[in-house]
Amino acid sequence: MNFILYFVLLAITLHTFRFAWTVWKEKNKIGSIAIMILGVSIAVLPSFTIF
Repeated sequence: MNFILYFVLLAITLHTFRFAWTVWKEKNKIGSIAIMILGVSIAVLPSFTIF
């Protein structure tokens, strides 16, 4: 069951980082950094909650 949760978490995090990369290429660096911070929090906080 944890494998499924980590797979979903990984998919959401990768999608968020791809969106941040797209924003970075559009020369919106501050917005991209904010999205990357959000992506890190999306990846880290559920891991603390699960374990």
